[in-house]
Amino acid sequence: MGKCEQCIIKQFNALKSLTKAELVRISGCKTQQTIKKGEVIFEEGEVVNGVYCVKDGICKLSKLSENGKDQIVKMVVKGDLLGQRSLISGETSNLQAVALIDMEVCFIPKSEIIDDLQNNPKFSFDVLQEMARDLKESDDIIVNMAQKSVRQRLAETLIYIHDSFGVNPDKTLSVLLSREDYANIVGTATESAIRVLSQFKKEGLISTTGKHIKIVDLEGLRRAK
Repeated sequence: MGKCEQCIIKQFNALKSLTKAELVRISGCKTQQTIKKGEVIFEEGEVVNGVYCVKDGICKLSKLSENGKDQIVKMVVKGDLLGQRSLISGETSNLQAVALIDMEVCFIPKSEIIDDLQNNPKFSFDVLQEMARDLKESDDIIVNMAQKSVRQRLAETLIYIHDSFGVNPDKTLSVLLSREDYANIVGTATESAIRVLSQFKKEGLISTTGKHIKIVDLEGLRRAK
């Protein structure tokens, strides 16, 4: 099992602000886990007794609405921390986390992180900054839902996935999402998402092979935003 003080992943999140001694201590109590595609990391309403540091892979954070529909709030990627908000608030998780592809994560117990939050101001500040960025993203999502069309939101989502995660050798998007996932990200019915994707295809902006999507005209898709 890798040592936290030697792990490059920590450079992408607040763990970079821990001292070597703190990292060595965490390294001795963390557990490394492999999470398969489709597996639940934690459920909405679950007590999350620590934080997950994502070493590899992607998961979706979603919330179940009253009508039983999932709304995807965020995608958590390699280098991110997962579960810190519940840990700090002392509340059960407000969201469900599900792996979109196979993941490697390290789980750090709550007691260790709380100790570091209380004793290392730089670490505490970095965690606050990460949570502030999450709040800003949530604000943007709310505004987009209210002011932008499904077409605009879906174009933004495709561009975000392209720019953030890249493409396979055949130029298809490297993150494979279901049509339902796309609908849940932009906050619409699956049928509406399928209809807009078909429009994009007819306009020559994308092409599809099964569930895989390839962006054919990136600039055209940016204009569709």
